[in-house]
Amino acid sequence: MQLQEVENLLFKGGRVTIAASSVQLVEQSFLFLQEFARDKIIYGINTGFGPMAQYRIDDKSLNKLQYNIIRSHSCGANAPLPAIYVKAAILTRLQTFLKGKSGVHPDVIHILSRFFNEDIIPYIPQHGGVGASGDLVQLAHLALTLIGEGQVFYHGQLQNTSDVLQQLNMEPLKIHIREGLAITNGTSVMTGIGLVNLIHAKRLLSQAIAASVMMNEVAASYDDFMAPVLNSQKDHKGQQAVAAAMCQLAHDSLLLRKRQDVLYHKCEQKIFDHKVQPYYSLRCVPQILGPVLDEMINVERTLIDELNSADDNPIIDEQTRTVYHGGNFHGDYVSLAMDKLKIVTTKLAMLCERQLNYLLHDKINEILPPFLNMGTLGLDYGLQAAQFTATSTTAECQTLSNPMYVHSIPNNNDNQDIVSMGTNSALITRHVIDNAFQVLAIHIIALSQATDCLSIQNKLSSHSQKIYTDIRKILPPIVDDEPRYKEIAEVENYLKNNELSLL
Repeated sequence: MQLQEVENLLFKGGRVTIAASSVQLVEQSFLFLQEFARDKIIYGINTGFGPMAQYRIDDKSLNKLQYNIIRSHSCGANAPLPAIYVKAAILTRLQTFLKGKSGVHPDVIHILSRFFNEDIIPYIPQHGGVGASGDLVQLAHLALTLIGEGQVFYHGQLQNTSDVLQQLNMEPLKIHIREGLAITNGTSVMTGIGLVNLIHAKRLLSQAIAASVMMNEVAASYDDFMAPVLNSQKDHKGQQAVAAAMCQLAHDSLLLRKRQDVLYHKCEQKIFDHKVQPYYSLRCVPQILGPVLDEMINVERTLIDELNSADDNPIIDEQTRTVYHGGNFHGDYVSLAMDKLKIVTTKLAMLCERQLNYLLHDKINEILPPFLNMGTLGLDYGLQAAQFTATSTTAECQTLSNPMYVHSIPNNNDNQDIVSMGTNSALITRHVIDNAFQVLAIHIIALSQATDCLSIQNKLSSHSQKIYTDIRKILPPIVDDEPRYKEIAEVENYLKNNELSLL
């Protein structure tokens, strides 16, 4: 499965279908494990879990063992994960089981796909997992609903799972061999959150590139900073791609200057009114957002690899006729990827905040009124206070960008003596991405306001004109002081849901 398929399923109402060959693969794995486990000691089938693995479980209690891990680990805290992240976790768990390396009964894949397609959203608290045996606590809450217990959101209402299953004439999952451990033991929640994060982050990057083009149009920058010849001299694909995207968006702008038309001929001026080179936040966009793009490509490769992996323990392999004990549930790959994603997202937010500062600081831009104030200076305040929000939100991103990957704390009687904190990393990254959208929303509002201040609407590139028109449908030019928090939220929502495929 690739990222576009994930996006179609999660964001465009796609439905999961399971091939008959996949069902057969899962069933073969289950039947092999059922036969193989009859006279052997296998972790989590006839032993306790974690440091309790030294205790053999009586045959009469094997079924109860699987229910116990689900019920005992359903102890998360904090607000529930929003539906999109839960569906992503369900999709990721389903993909793991379709590998046919988990020994689960086919009933598991059928009920997971039914939950996904029927929009049955398990109540999964955000806090609980340390990301070592994967997302034990969060996945236990998922498993709890599959066995007909706990709570789910259905049609937007929080209800008892048993009531929803009864409404839909669905039978809860029955444990066969190791379904309790298999469902709870893996990286599906952190991976699911990570996939949604990445989809949002890619949209954010495209919007930030478009905003940077509009920013340079407002400043009437010389356009050679995005020239292919210049950017090809650095062998970084991300930089070249960002520069090419900017050229594509700016191709019909009437505002960007050609250096050869203004400066590359005999000139008698001693002091230049217009900046020969703009500030770095305008001129170095390809060099700043290029690494952001390159890292998103790396993150995508990591997450897709994790999505398509068997990530529980033990691994059941029918081909070699054995069961392997190891640590495929460990979330270090996802944790590190999320830390990298939040760092580059923070840098993107910092760029937007600096461009915003350029627009609002009349002594820097030298062409716009202070704070883009179109009212009475001193009486009205324009976007002065909105900058506080953008600046404080950017500062929060900077603090949140400290890595979780190196924050291992031993627990579980030191059985889990080094852990990934992958789910925490993914959740914090989600927060950083949301923050960056808020900063960009304020910046886009400011760009539209600057366009009105200079009366350059008809000289913008066609894409920048579309941005301007779309924003003006949300809020008019700001003259009188009014509360703007609702409009900022609307613009943020516009940016998140307005697909712009540049890269």
